[in-house]
Amino acid sequence: MRKTQPKKIPLAPDPKFNDKLVTRFVNNLMWEGKKSGAYNIFYDALDKVAKTTGEDGYEIWKKALTNITPGVEVRSRRIGGATFQIPAEVRADRKVSLSIKWMVRYSRERNGRSMSDKLANEIVAASKGEGASYKKKEDTHRMAEANKAFAHFRI
Repeated sequence: MRKTQPKKIPLAPDPKFNDKLVTRFVNNLMWEGKKSGAYNIFYDALDKVAKTTGEDGYEIWKKALTNITPGVEVRSRRIGGATFQIPAEVRADRKVSLSIKWMVRYSRERNGRSMSDKLANEIVAASKGEGASYKKKEDTHRMAEANKAFAHFRI
């Protein structure tokens, strides 16, 4: 194990909305180091969201991210030969990370022509409290609730 944790490199805000969260999202969306392509996909998706809902695409995206952000999760802990799923609060940084990863992952798994279409559909669904990424959050919360009896094993 290393002695000290590496320094967090500060992210540059994106050019259009001047938001570091957008940069973080695009970094997760990016494939093979093609950041400009990822920005194009993201901005196209927000335009499509704005067209379908009639509201600001950026605001809908932020609402969708907050809708799929988990509050609790289960962590495995081995106690006396048995492995227990112990519910634990999620750190603020990890909450955002999980919600971004879930949105990108379930967008990729959706049916659609282009990635921007799939991402736009997932953003709209998540903002309404529907879709696979929202279901993942609900499942995570449900699993933590079911294992509440093991909360006293928390570290």
